[in-house]
Order: sequence, then C-alpha cells, then structure tokens
Amino acid sequence: MTEPTDPTNPTGPTDPADPTEPADPRADRRWASIGHLFADAVAEGGDREALVDGGVVHTWADLGTAVRRAAAAFLAAGVEPGDRVAIWAPNCVEWPIALFGLQSVGAVLVPLNTRYKGIEAADILDRSRARVLVAADGFLGNDYVSMLDGHDLPHLRRLVAVRPEGDPHPRAQPWDDFLASGDGVGDAAVAARLDAVGGDDTADLLFTSGTTGKPKGVICTHAQTLRAVGAWAAINGLRADDRYLCVNPFFHSFGYKAGLVAWLETRCTLLPVPVFDVPEVMRLIAEQRATVLPGAPTLYQSILNHPDRHRLDSSSLRLAVTGAAAVPVSLVAQMRDDLGFDTVVTAYGLTEASGFVSICRPDDDDETIAATSGRAMPGIEVRIVDGEGRDLPPGEAGEIVVRGYNVMRGYAEDPEATAEAIDAEGWLHTGDVGTLDERGYLDITDRIKDVFIVGGFNAYPAEIEDLLLRHPAIAQVAVIGVPDERLGEVGAAFVVPAAGHEVHEAEVVAWARANMANFKVPRHVRTVTSLPVNPSGKVLKYELRDAFRRTNPC
Repeated sequence: MTEPTDPTNPTGPTDPADPTEPADPRADRRWASIGHLFADAVAEGGDREALVDGGVVHTWADLGTAVRRAAAAFLAAGVEPGDRVAIWAPNCVEWPIALFGLQSVGAVLVPLNTRYKGIEAADILDRSRARVLVAADGFLGNDYVSMLDGHDLPHLRRLVAVRPEGDPHPRAQPWDDFLASGDGVGDAAVAARLDAVGGDDTADLLFTSGTTGKPKGVICTHAQTLRAVGAWAAINGLRADDRYLCVNPFFHSFGYKAGLVAWLETRCTLLPVPVFDVPEVMRLIAEQRATVLPGAPTLYQSILNHPDRHRLDSSSLRLAVTGAAAVPVSLVAQMRDDLGFDTVVTAYGLTEASGFVSICRPDDDDETIAATSGRAMPGIEVRIVDGEGRDLPPGEAGEIVVRGYNVMRGYAEDPEATAEAIDAEGWLHTGDVGTLDERGYLDITDRIKDVFIVGGFNAYPAEIEDLLLRHPAIAQVAVIGVPDERLGEVGAAFVVPAAGHEVHEAEVVAWARANMANFKVPRHVRTVTSLPVNPSGKVLKYELRDAFRRTNPC
C-alpha cells in the first residue's frame, strides 16, 4: 500500500490530514445513516422554516411528519432493506420526502434524470431491479409513467405518481394515496427499521455512463456521503442562516449530496428550483433573499447576460460553488463585483468518488479559483500519474487518480468494470487528465474518456452513439464534443447512412430529441461516406475534430 508522502511534495499523494482545514461543526455527531441525520434535523429544527417550494413554506416538523408517512408507506408496499427505489421527478418538496422516507427504511435510492426518455429510464429501472418508482406525471409536458408503456419491467411492483396533471395513469397510484396506504403502520415498526440502518449500508445507486455506452451503477454508503458532505459544507462555510437556492437537480450527485444532504447537515433553508429559468431564478433570488447559489459557469453567465439583469437585487447572495467547465477569471470578478458574492469557489468531483474530490478555499485568489479546481478535501488523496502509474512532477499532465473514504464501493454487479476503475492499492482511476501545481492545486486539462460537458451535464459519446444506432437510417456514427458559446460544449455526430437511406440533419436531431435526454442530443449532424479509423478499427476522433474545426472556424 502506498503511504501518503510529505505534504510539501505535490508529486505524490496529497496529505489527507490537514490541521489548517475548518472543522465540520457537527463532526462530533456520528449519525448512523442519512435517515438518522434527517431525524436529528427535524428534532432540532421543529417549527422553524426548512423548505420553500412554490411559495409554500414547510417547517422541519412538517417534513418530519411527511417523511414518517412515506417511510410507513414503503413498509406497507413491502420494501425490504437493500431494495432499490427510484425517483423520477424535478426538484420539489416530494423529492426529499420520498428520499428520506426510503432511506429511513433501509432502501437504496436510484435517481432518474428528468431528461431521460422511456428507453433510458426503463434500462436503469430494469438493471437496478427497482421495486418502486416515484415519478412526476406531467413535468414539462412529459408523462413519465406513459413513457414506460411497452417496456418490460418485471421487478417493478409499485408506480407512484407525484403531482399528476389531469387523471393519473391507470398503472400509477397517486402520491397522497400512497402516503395514506402506510397510515396503518405503527411508529414502532418505522423506528425499528431506521435503527437497523448503518453507515456501511448502501445509501444510493447512481447510474453514470461510461465509454462502454451503458450507464453503470455506482454504489456508495451512508457513511461516505455523510463525511464528504460535512467536509464540503465546512470548507465552504455553509451555515444555518443560509437560504440555499438549489438549481442543481436532485437526481444529480451534486444536487442530492451537496444539495439535500448538506441542507440537513447545516439546517439551512432550502429553496428548490424545478428547472433553470433565468427570470424565475432572478425572481427567487430577490423574493426569497437567497444567499447560496451553486451552479455551472453557464448559470452565472446567463444571469449576467440577461437583459433584465439591472433590475435584479442580488445583494443577499454570498456563496457560489462552480465547476464542471472552464471558469474565466473575468467571470469570477463579475460574480463578486456585479452579483455580489462574497465567496466564490470552484470544485471537482465525480460520482465514483461520492461526488467530491477537491475544492478551492474561500480565501484563494481569483486566478487560483478560475484556473484550478482547488486542492483535495481532508481524508482524500490525489495524484497525477503516467500510463505506467508513476507519479508526475508539478505541472506535467497525466491521469488523475484518487484514494480515500470517498471512493465508491464499486459498480453494481460489474466486478470487471470495478477492477478497471479501482486498482489493487485502492486508487480510483478517473479517466480525467490534469496537473497538480507546487501547492497541490488541481487543474483539469482534458479527459481520457471522450466525455464532454453540456451545460454542467456529462455527455458520453459511446452512450449517445448506441442510441443513435437505433435510428433506421444510420449505419455508423461517431460523436464528439465541440465548443458552444452558451453551453460550453455540445455534441456533433458524424453519420454514415444505411444503404438505401438518406440522412437529414433536422430529422436526426428531431429523432434524438424524442429518444434521449436533451443534453445528449447532438446539435450538429454531418453525413460522411465513412469514418476515419486506425488499423485496429478504432475511430480517429481527432480527425473528426479537425474536420469540424475546418468547417466551423471559431
């Protein structure tokens, strides 16, 4: 086992124990699970405001009652410890009620992206063997329950419809009826199930796509999440009097952990936003006196560039956490000077590392914040290595590898993929390329995997290609990420038509919009007679990038 090296030597792993870091103010409270954390927050919060959804105020006591009913309903539905329960809904009060209800009875969260279509959602529901699905029924015109019609889901026993628009789907039980179904379950049964949940139990199964084209289920425990979130909140200085405007979707690792769990750990007020709409976010900032607003750089750029920006009173804002794309120094300055943030930090994480790896510190200068993703959080080691696993000197690019309590337990039912990702010494090979400077600050320079980031969402070419090949007119396809002024990057698809077919860009884009999440949809489609390949048949994507640049000069 490789031991941590001298913390002054950034060529080796960063020091996992730094006495200069701010201590988690609640570190002395050793919650056994996220459900126990929720119960503690309710007991402490009482009648204090906890969450405001659509103008409706929910106190901690209100949420405590609702979560207890949800937990009882899951018990009445036959949910056993370790069973998977999926949530397919936008940010709304029902999301944490369902989440903490299922986790309180030992079930495992499986969140589904609200941009998924039926094919994508059914695949994850089937492979996770989810027994219950809690789904919005009509969000943004999407009837999620109907999207699943025709898909074989042998493990799914219960469909629950949240906020149905019109008559609920005949296969779905309305949310209020679901909660009522557990009213006959006694408090003692709910408490006994909660007491049986421990830190080493699986808390969530988050599916993240890979270069194989199939999303893989990442297993993380309650203890991992509680420790990582506590450290993240302490470093940022998130506190009980904050009003946290959460635009990050709860189905995403950040929105779930740095959003919902951080809210519990700090007892702040949560302001969930179901979909990013600039005028609505601006309205909520002013109306709710929001103090915390994390998001991708595009979020802040969209606000700053909005024609009504001059009317926005953003004086309440104090803390911003950003990342997932390049952050110009000028943007950091604008966030401070124009939007009024006191603290701006950038961070890096990935689902396989519980969502957390490194973060800037509040007293870092603007250049450091813009040019790096900070340094490793306490208890986490980061190295930069070459293809042989040897440490590289400061400033030299190589693969980022991570080790610590935050590293996933593995990919669900996929020991081969787990062994590829985590080596014998416990180092998680991220597939990302970066450098460490002399201070141990991390700069993400590229990605070994072909992933590109669309407005803060990871898009994986192999997965998109797999979906596009279902189009009857497409014989071959290769997808690359290309620059986009608004979203940072978008997809460009190079398509070889099937014999006897023609491929039209608008039709392919329309088909993609109907069959995959919006962030995966290629914004550019190019028809080619063949794809450039090397002698082993691997597509030479750098040639495609060069070809795109020639026809689309910056």
